[in-house]
Amino acid sequence: MDPTPEKRRAIAKWIIGIAASCILLFLGVQNIGAVADVISQGIGLIMPLLTGAAIAVILNVPMRFFEAYIWTTTQKPILRKLRRPISFLLALVIIIAAVAGVIGLVIPELVNALVIVAQGIIDLFNQLNAMSEAELEALPFGSILLSIDWNQFTVSIQNWLKNEGGAIFNFAFGTVTSLINAVVNFFVCFVFAVYILFNKEKLKNQSCRLVRAWLPKGFGEWVLHAASVSNVTFRNFISGQSLEAVILGSLCTVGMLILRIPYAPMVGALVGATALIPVVGAFIGTVIGAFMILTVAPFKAVIFVIFLLILQQIEGNLIYPKVMGHRVNLPGMWIFAAVTVGGSISGPIGMLLSVPISSIAYTLVKEATQNRERKLAKKQKQ
Repeated sequence: MDPTPEKRRAIAKWIIGIAASCILLFLGVQNIGAVADVISQGIGLIMPLLTGAAIAVILNVPMRFFEAYIWTTTQKPILRKLRRPISFLLALVIIIAAVAGVIGLVIPELVNALVIVAQGIIDLFNQLNAMSEAELEALPFGSILLSIDWNQFTVSIQNWLKNEGGAIFNFAFGTVTSLINAVVNFFVCFVFAVYILFNKEKLKNQSCRLVRAWLPKGFGEWVLHAASVSNVTFRNFISGQSLEAVILGSLCTVGMLILRIPYAPMVGALVGATALIPVVGAFIGTVIGAFMILTVAPFKAVIFVIFLLILQQIEGNLIYPKVMGHRVNLPGMWIFAAVTVGGSISGPIGMLLSVPISSIAYTLVKEATQNRERKLAKKQKQ
């Protein structure tokens, strides 16, 4: 039987769509460089918006908590209108206070450590300058020090500064310009994040209307469900990551106090803050903490490094999978596997995003498997 005109039109649309897709795919592969440039430029254009959305997701975690408890039963319109701005301000104050607290603990002590190192170098040069040639030659590297023409060395440094003065100025000017651009971009991102947070219900309704209007019913509902799962997972991941940082910083502080290592509160706060950055954060916290301890107690610095390496192993293999597994509903084994694979693919960023992405995939696959099992069970009963 010949197909109806409607079916023939539908089949023609599918054939034209598949042919057009194949042609576009072939042209894209043939001009992969140009396609990559276009994609890169497009990502660069929307990057402030993506960053603003990421800031909104982070701020929404504490903001949502306050919205659940502040004036939830009041009937006064003025209080209902003020609930969201007050929740936003409280969330912002908490995050700023946490960042300022870490900076206030770390920066002054780091400056003091640098002053101690600089003073030690100055004292060393003064002692060497006061020594005679015989005393210098008696030092382990005294013959090397005596063989250096310090006057020529000083002239060489001065000539280098004269020749490279323009490059240094350009570098400094470029750095200042980049810093100003970063501040302006951050302000734009922050404003966009505020708009998202203050209009999140409206944006959610608009997105749902677009999906339901332009996508097939079944696929559209699946997209909305996947978006809901992603929202809950990322929210729980952020709260779990913050809790993990607090646990690690507290354990570091307590361990340093027990071992009588100096700068315990400051280093603990630094380790906790940098724990939010996978792999690189732990390295930063260890290096800065060891450097500061080294300025006052070199042997304690060695003990600190050994202690922190052991603590990070315990945290990474025992505490982190337990805490994050409970938060993102992902077994500890899969968290460990996700972090390993994510780190191999994209380094620290991959490790950071691998846990929530794997949790989303795990939840969706689990639900799809359960639905299919129910359908198979119904068929077997029939």
